[in-house]
Amino acid sequence: MNLKRKVEIVVISDVHLGTFGCHAKQLLTYLNSIEPKTLILNGDIVDVWQFKKRYFPKSHLSVIKKIMDFAANSTEVIYITGNHDEMLRKFSDTEIGNISIVNKAVLDLDGKKAWFFHGDVFDMSIQNAKWLAKLGGWGYDILILINRFVNWCLEQVGKERYSLSKRIKNSVKGAVKYISNFENVATELAIENGYDYVVCGHIHQPKILIKENKYGKTTYLNSGDWVENFTALEYQFKRWKIYNYNNDKLSPFFADEDLKEMDTNELIAAITIVEQPKKKQKKLN
Repeated sequence: MNLKRKVEIVVISDVHLGTFGCHAKQLLTYLNSIEPKTLILNGDIVDVWQFKKRYFPKSHLSVIKKIMDFAANSTEVIYITGNHDEMLRKFSDTEIGNISIVNKAVLDLDGKKAWFFHGDVFDMSIQNAKWLAKLGGWGYDILILINRFVNWCLEQVGKERYSLSKRIKNSVKGAVKYISNFENVATELAIENGYDYVVCGHIHQPKILIKENKYGKTTYLNSGDWVENFTALEYQFKRWKIYNYNNDKLSPFFADEDLKEMDTNELIAAITIVEQPKKKQKKLN
């Protein structure tokens, strides 16, 4: 009996595989409960910044295996790069079977335009990012390049990359102001460019919020994270909702439902063998 929920679009972000803070088992429980038509990985899935060779447990490998299984079974997987996995940005616009790697994505959802991106580039100068709206679709890509250059310069002089998490820990008031600014900049950019939805990650704050100004309105969505909130976004029947593992988990599904008999070496072997997708799903425009 197949009790898995069919979902048109699922968005997850900020999983941070390879770190002690990642809750991979909870994520696997969720992934085992759904059959998504499109899975959007909106940045910071693997944490390359904090990656340690000696720490990448079986449950973390299982998440990667599960994502690849989705792709092999006709799910369109869109991997949007973030700051903690920014090394993948050099492979932007690459497609392997049903998996594509991009810096941002625009999809048509029942006649409405949805703009997906991680959001880390707003860290550079969030107060002054509004001018990017004037650059149209190129603005986000330009900001990514600027962000990479500044982080490279910081590394050359022996300084750490800009860290949002450290800023948040330094001041609760600062965190509230940052989140508000982040949401304002994202929604103003979306309205300026005619997007009905703007879907982000990065700040680990799940939310659905309608924003309006004199130029129009848009719906801001954030998928949250799998470090503290255990949340995802789901789109079905022309509506968005926030999935919260702590409130919505389904008891019949377990993290290692179909992987518990596999040891770590078998998981690695399964991940590195590229399976032929059953059928390439037509991309949304």
